[in-house]
Amino acid sequence: MTQDLPPQDYESLIRLIHDRHHNMSKTHQQIAIYLTQNPNDIAVRSVNAIAQSCNIHASSFVRFAQSLGYDGFKSLQMLFQQRLTTAAPGFEARTHALKQELKSRDDLSGADLLRDLVVSDAASVQSLIDEINVTDLVKAAEIISTAETVFLLGQLRSAPIIELIRYLLTMAGKKCVMLDPSGGLATHIARTIGPKDVLLAVSFRFYANEVVSIVEEVAALNRVIVAVSDSTLSPLAKSAHILFATQEHPGPLSRSLTAPICLAQAIALAVASRIQNNPNMPAIPSVTSTNK
Repeated sequence: MTQDLPPQDYESLIRLIHDRHHNMSKTHQQIAIYLTQNPNDIAVRSVNAIAQSCNIHASSFVRFAQSLGYDGFKSLQMLFQQRLTTAAPGFEARTHALKQELKSRDDLSGADLLRDLVVSDAASVQSLIDEINVTDLVKAAEIISTAETVFLLGQLRSAPIIELIRYLLTMAGKKCVMLDPSGGLATHIARTIGPKDVLLAVSFRFYANEVVSIVEEVAALNRVIVAVSDSTLSPLAKSAHILFATQEHPGPLSRSLTAPICLAQAIALAVASRIQNNPNMPAIPSVTSTNK
């Protein structure tokens, strides 16, 4: 009896991880999420360094790879390295050089810290460009632009993103309702979402329990859900009709929100272009604008 070969390319590997995720042990689920969220780190770091970042023993990463049919972690890692060499190699080289330069300095100034932050955020934006499905962006814009009401949901670190989306969509002319956790009414308001409405939910690790619960309840009502998260294995993924997974590169204080902010603006502009019937020059007015 011949044994099936493990996936030989990155995309097939990710599909296999998705298929098996719910049947994995908790430790292997943690590893799966880290792999899908940090593909560049997986490509360039040692298994010991990766394991230390996750607070998981390195041997668990080896067993994870073997459970997918690989001889060891290095065989799995090669797929991430192949992916990296085909995704903007010049950009990756510049990013690596800048990071190495910063690491070589003993005393980092404010300007150095700013530069480090910009390098990290630039990597996040480049990942967004490389990995976001344009077809999904078009579909999401069509769903949102034609919905009667856009219900918005995001808490904790996701709150700034959802507030920005509310501002942009409102100024573009869409009726928006924020599912605000204050007052304890978010879940009850979510139950009023109708078949012609859409829920736009944003959630990143560690996923707010109320957000996950509301998304699951709205999905049970067969309502349309567009989600922004940090992994295709996010708890929002199984309920979302369209999921945007953005990589969050770690920073000195918190994981960067630069890529999600760019994505929020792209979604809003795509919606505005449909509302205004102006695909080339969509414009979202500002509340500071004055008409004289």
